[in-house]
Amino acid sequence: MKTITTHYIDGAFVESHGRETMDSINPTTGNVIGRAMLADEVDTRRAIAAANRAFATYGRSTFEERSEILRRLHKAALARLDDLIVAMVEEYGGVVQFAGPIVLSGINAFLAAEQALREMPWTRSWDKTTVTLEPVGVAGLITAWNANSLFICLKLASAAAAGCTVVIKPSEMSSLQTRVLVEALHEAGLPNGLLNVVTGLGQVVGAELVRNPDVAKISFTGSVAVGESIMRDGAATMKRVTLELGGKSPTILLDDANLDKAIPVALVMAFLNSGQACAAGTRLLVPNKLLEDVKRAIVGAMSAFVVGNPADPKIAVGPMVSQKQYERVQSYIRKGTDEGAQILVGGEGRPQGLEAGYFVKPTVFVNVTNDMVIAREEIFGPVLSVIAYDSEEDAIRIANDSKYGLHAVVLGSDLSRARRVASQIRAGRVVINGMMDDPQAPWGGFKHSGVGREYGAFGIEAFVETRAILDATA
Repeated sequence: MKTITTHYIDGAFVESHGRETMDSINPTTGNVIGRAMLADEVDTRRAIAAANRAFATYGRSTFEERSEILRRLHKAALARLDDLIVAMVEEYGGVVQFAGPIVLSGINAFLAAEQALREMPWTRSWDKTTVTLEPVGVAGLITAWNANSLFICLKLASAAAAGCTVVIKPSEMSSLQTRVLVEALHEAGLPNGLLNVVTGLGQVVGAELVRNPDVAKISFTGSVAVGESIMRDGAATMKRVTLELGGKSPTILLDDANLDKAIPVALVMAFLNSGQACAAGTRLLVPNKLLEDVKRAIVGAMSAFVVGNPADPKIAVGPMVSQKQYERVQSYIRKGTDEGAQILVGGEGRPQGLEAGYFVKPTVFVNVTNDMVIAREEIFGPVLSVIAYDSEEDAIRIANDSKYGLHAVVLGSDLSRARRVASQIRAGRVVINGMMDDPQAPWGGFKHSGVGREYGAFGIEAFVETRAILDATA
């Protein structure tokens, strides 16, 4: 069992001032596999002070210096790719077929940010006016547990490209994954204080980052409730904020879709990262006239979504991250039944033969209406609601009838029609006929899905302010 007693502050691993500990539990077995000392306010203030000192120099760094740092970060993280994947599978329970690509995506964010850094217009001039983009200052980066390496690398890449120094508060449920990543990034030989990482509770470390006047920016990925508190509490010190707060994403199946192709795509989106994904397409909108065909297609396609040991490459759905999350998903399955929805596949309880660990049955509800709790609240588990619609306009209305607006999928054979529908969905990203990514495309949401954008130039812009210099010389 690994024990962690240090945090990463000012370029070194230093003993924790905070003495509270938290166990890391393997969600596949329920066994304790590690223990970490949690940071307190003193640790957090030390990290902020280190970042503040480093910003005095790094905030004036050249684009060439930042590019070199991003390339070194990429090289250092890539050298530990296999270790990072193993850590995500063991501590989080992410299936290896998802963990591999998601960890690599995070590592490659450094190169994507370096490309955007080179291509962005950092200075604009006209007449006697010059406008420049300037780093906002020390940034507090608060990340979630469902894609630990991705979130840390993505936010760090954007902040470092902008010229900011950072204090990262990763999820306390990801201490083992975080240690592997920080050990890797340490090898990049960064200026002391550019990167600081303190693992602790949100109400302790996160709260200090939000209220501390030496932190200029908060970038947060997590729940709506915490995002709201960050906006509210950060206002006292005029914090700039980027918030990615989740979703209840619709997948719209058009009536010209090829079900043999479309239904597997819809299920992949629904059960993405074992359903513990903010982009998961957990509402499948289906034409009434195709409803029975869709039900048969779903039942026929479910054999591809095997639940089990996430280290097995054949497994598509792993355990929930914790007992608490397991119970949360079970409660929503009960709510769906109580509301009158019908279980097509899955249901309450653990899959047969998986009594240990936090496994749930991938569950598909039919006879769902969009006013039901299971269609409106983010469950964060492998639970899909199938909702029937009457017309294209009705599908768009249902898709947009949500407090969230992060992600959406449109499935159909007529590409021009699919694009027309996609253009009417109020979501930060809409994909057509499959799952894809673009590391330069913005990521973030409308409405309660958040504020601001990440990735590429859009992510870097979240860490800068504009400064205008006007020359009044005659």
